[in-house]
Amino acid sequence: MKEIFKIKGIVFFGILLLNLPACNPKSETQSVEETVAEIKPESLTMNYLGNYVSDSYDKRDEGFDWVAVTVSQEQEDQIQIKVRSRADKKRPTCTFDATAYPMDESTFQTSINGETILFSFSENSIEIKGGSENSESVLAFYCSGGGSLAGTYQKINEPLDSSQIDPTKFSQVLNLQGIGFNVTSIDKEGKRLVTVQPFGLEISNLSVTLEVNGIIKMAEVEDLNSDGSPELLIYSRTEDENQYGNVIAFSTNNKKSMSIVYFPPTAENEKINEGYQGHDEFSLVERTLIQRFPIFNNGNKTGKTRQISYKMIDGEALRSFEIDQISELD
Repeated sequence: MKEIFKIKGIVFFGILLLNLPACNPKSETQSVEETVAEIKPESLTMNYLGNYVSDSYDKRDEGFDWVAVTVSQEQEDQIQIKVRSRADKKRPTCTFDATAYPMDESTFQTSINGETILFSFSENSIEIKGGSENSESVLAFYCSGGGSLAGTYQKINEPLDSSQIDPTKFSQVLNLQGIGFNVTSIDKEGKRLVTVQPFGLEISNLSVTLEVNGIIKMAEVEDLNSDGSPELLIYSRTEDENQYGNVIAFSTNNKKSMSIVYFPPTAENEKINEGYQGHDEFSLVERTLIQRFPIFNNGNKTGKTRQISYKMIDGEALRSFEIDQISELD
């Protein structure tokens, strides 16, 4: 039975020994392709944003299965890709999330376990394809029943059928050092929940479900303390105007079990909270957790950004993140 915990302020419920059996032995690591062509921001046309569907979408009332691609944009140099499918009759066919970066004015790319996936736009369609023959297995991994993400999807000028579509808000599979994590997020009974299903751990692989305040933006995996067992970091952000960020983190213990890693709330940390009003960005740089946010004065941005680097340390009860360096950038 899964347990549901609520993350709020600085309250955590000790070390969680979590784990349950791997249900997918061929999991792939999803990572972001860092090297992209220099494309002018204005070339990321708004015409590409919206919903795209497979041919069978028009026959959904007849019971046909269908797959949809939603394209959105939060930053001028990237787009968000979400692939969802029908879920009211059976388990979803395809579930996939990625951040894609421009190669040229109509083609974007992401990298999954070192393999390139391409998203090519025409006037009213998007084509998903692999960058090489080896990419085909990655495209098939995120679909069931012999399906694949590969194909051409047609744009529609209306919302997707909410009565049929998979309600999963976020989905990402990550793998490092033989240990994997399936991270998913849904809304249920008025709560935003994120579930982490580990696999590959030696003792057990119990899943854990947490209630979070906000939406899950991204997840990353890295061996932060170089002990041969990976850590999982999940970044969330509130949906209000301030977009306050948070880190939900887990550490694996000698590849046997998984426990939570405490991240100190920024608003309560006097070392860094002066001028803090949210708008956090988190990322891993090598094996260091980096946080950035704009500095405010009297409700207005000063034009400066505070950057904090964290190191993970061992504690008596659980591991936690501790501030290592603080800098201010113009």
